[in-house]
This record gives sequence, structure tokens and C-alpha cells, in this order.
Amino acid sequence: MILGSSRFPSTTCWIQRVQEPGSGPQPSVAGQGYTNTPGLHSAEQVEAWKPVTEAVHKEGGVIFAQLMHTGRIGHPVLLPDGLVPIGPSAVKAEGKVFTHEGMLDFVEPKEMTEAEIQEAIADFANAARNAIAAGFDGVEIHGANGYLVHQFLSVNANRRTDQWGGSAENRARFALEVAKATVAAIGADKVGIRLSPGAKFNDITDDPDMAATYVPLVEELAGLDLAYLHLMEQADRELTTKLRAAWAGVFILNPDTGFGVPTGPDAIDLVKDGTADMISYGALFLANPDLPERLKARGPFNEPDRTTFYGGTEQGYTDYPALG
Repeated sequence: MILGSSRFPSTTCWIQRVQEPGSGPQPSVAGQGYTNTPGLHSAEQVEAWKPVTEAVHKEGGVIFAQLMHTGRIGHPVLLPDGLVPIGPSAVKAEGKVFTHEGMLDFVEPKEMTEAEIQEAIADFANAARNAIAAGFDGVEIHGANGYLVHQFLSVNANRRTDQWGGSAENRARFALEVAKATVAAIGADKVGIRLSPGAKFNDITDDPDMAATYVPLVEELAGLDLAYLHLMEQADRELTTKLRAAWAGVFILNPDTGFGVPTGPDAIDLVKDGTADMISYGALFLANPDLPERLKARGPFNEPDRTTFYGGTEQGYTDYPALG
């Protein structure tokens, strides 16, 4: 993702996500849950990312890698050496995943041992170091959308009774430890985190009292002085306001616009009224390579071609026209 704010080299108020949800670099082999997704856990991958980051920097951009461990979301056919998806508990998610063998049901994950939890935390930190070596300006911990960090936060994927489950404090422990380890690896100013309280992607269920889970977590994360908090709004604006109040740093908001409705120009008003410092654009930025200019002009906007998402060729990714 490419960022701009007062804490980064640009002075704009937009964030561009250059990858669709479900395609962030995995921090380990076990973290892969989709076909053809990139990683940041090997020397070869570090080298392969360098032309990408160099191209972004050449154009004056700033680029963060979104580290995404899918946890129980995935399938053994996507993993090597007989590995199976892992999660906080052995609870199968309802749904299917696309593989080279077609759509397959999610499987029951292996419940992570204490050693595997510590290994996963270390993997995030190592991937962050690899990201910096590859030329990224920082990383975003993907703690949203029903993937591993969110699975620990949830009440349906996490049935543990040890220090990693049960109470809100225990369920938030994994997210906090991942953030601490990543900060120790590359510095707080190079680490952001994405959260999505209330999101139901990938058969995830948050505690009905989401404020009891997320406000204390955000307060703890704020103490680490991370570069930013990126909130995918899926609950209500009241919770967003509470989380904003708990966060003293840069607050990036992907406002709730309803399923399939891209964030539009009106969302900029949320920066003007102080609801957020920056607004996150995904599909609209994908379809409009000159989105900042189009937002200033209030359009027109190219419509994203969703039939090209999650695979295929450059069609639907790099062939959208710019104004003029």
C-alpha cells in the first residue's frame, strides 16, 4: 500500500491500497491461504520485491507491505510439505477457498501450540525486517477480515482457555505481542496495524461488546507509538469515535459504505470534521490511477471491473485510463 500524510513524505490525505483484500504478503509459508500470493519470508522474495519498491520511490511514493497470515483460512493444497492451516483453536470456518483444484471447503485448522504461537509472532517480526531489506518504507499488520490476528480477537474462532483466549484481554494478547515484536524489529515509526471490529468476513464473530475488546487493545497499541491505526469500519460510527479517542497517532479510516460500494469523494469530509486523519481508498484507487485529481474535481470516476479481481492478467489492474 502507498501512504501519504503529515508523518510521511507526501502531504496528501489519501492512502492507496495496491492489493485487494486477501493478497497481502504472507510472513511465513504457513501463512498462505490463497493461490499465487506473494511472501516476505525468503531471500528470493526480498530480491523480487526490490524492483517494485524502487519503482514506487522513483515516482515519489511511499510503500508499506501489509503482512497477512491467513490462519485457518486456506486449504492444505495451498501449502507445501504436508502443512495444514493453523488457528487459535481447531474450529473450521464455514465457506470455500479458490485453489488450482477449484473451490474447496475450508478445513478444520490445527490448534496452535504455545511454540507455534511464538513462532508466528517471530515470523511477523522477521517478515518486517525482510520488508525493510526489500525497500519497503514500513509494514502494516493485517489484524482484520477474519485472518489470524483477527481470529485470536474473535469469540468463535478462538475457544482457548489459556493466556491467549477467553477474556478480552487474553484474546487481544496475540495482536499486541505481534505489534511489540514488529516494533522491536524495525521501529514503531515503520509499523501500522489494520483492525476491522464487527467484520464478518471469513466466518468471524467478534465479542458483542466490541468496545470491551477493541478500546483497551487500541489504548495498548497507542502506547507503542505506531505509525498509524487503519480502521476498517464495519460496526457503527460510535465505536469508530471511541477508537479514535483512544488513539493519539495518525488515524486512517476506511469508512463503511456498504458491500460493494467504493469509498467516494464525500468521505474526505471525515478528515475535515476530525473523524479521521486520512481516508483509505481501495477499489476506487485501483480503477482510477489519478484518483487524487479526480477527487479534487469530484469525478468522473472509472468503475472498478470486479470480474477481474483476485487473479488473471493486467486487465482490470493497470489498464484503466487517466483523465485527459
